[in-house]
Amino acid sequence: MQHRMKRLSDAVQQLVFVGPALLFFCLIVLVPFLMSFYYSLTDWNGVTTRVVWAGLSNFKRILLEDSEFRNAFWFTARYTLAAVVFANAVGFTLALLLTQPLKTRNVLRTVFFLPNVIAGLLLGFIWSFIFVKGFAAIGEWTGIGFFKLPWLGTASTAFWGMVIVSVWQMAGYLMVIYIAAMMNMPRELIEAAKIDGAGRWKMLRSIIVPLVMPAFTVCLFLTLSWSFKVFDLNLSLTKGGPFGSTESVALNIYKEAFQNNRYGLGTAKSLIFFVVVATVTTLQVIYTKRKEVEV
Repeated sequence: MQHRMKRLSDAVQQLVFVGPALLFFCLIVLVPFLMSFYYSLTDWNGVTTRVVWAGLSNFKRILLEDSEFRNAFWFTARYTLAAVVFANAVGFTLALLLTQPLKTRNVLRTVFFLPNVIAGLLLGFIWSFIFVKGFAAIGEWTGIGFFKLPWLGTASTAFWGMVIVSVWQMAGYLMVIYIAAMMNMPRELIEAAKIDGAGRWKMLRSIIVPLVMPAFTVCLFLTLSWSFKVFDLNLSLTKGGPFGSTESVALNIYKEAFQNNRYGLGTAKSLIFFVVVATVTTLQVIYTKRKEVEV
């Protein structure tokens, strides 16, 4: 009897503490996700109650006929590769510098982290002004060709403009993760390597990088998912222009569903996008997990 009462008490506690969160998760995340499978097979416009069954025609149209979606996917893949590489390189470099005994390192950590707390939409508007007005003024004053480039006016410069802003935003957050990993490294291993005469490059390649590999796993996962799903920055900085050359997949899905009123087609695109992102991030986690070492 006492055992049964204990089990009942545990069940009530779980229901009270976990139940509300589970309920809202199901209502906000799980149910809409499951409903998207149904809507992806329909020709619904997202407004009326009339839903026309379309079968797999949406997926066939996307894969065989929709060149805009393919272009958006190609842009997103290139942007993701560049943003992931440069953001992690900058974040790791900042972490290396700011784990040194500098007097101003706490201030510098705060300064480099601050861009991460700015919302993507606001960040895009700020950098749009910087690219169009600020860089042009600096270019006229100094005569440096870098600042005279039409940063949001051509496909190539707009691409690198988005990469620059993304790296500037993400690097500070990644820096914090790398700093936490470096500060938890066993000091005895570092001291032993120094005693054995290991140089800075040898220390970095053979000691530091293997020991912070769990941080690489986390940071690569975060930057991959953030970059693939980029939307607000894309919308406010370039709006997909010029001529759709910088339109991300998320922005393409948004336009398809809410501007073109083809909700079924947009949902089908989002499912394809979900499968690709889930596959890429899963493979990345599996690969980097294998590179982690036990201390």
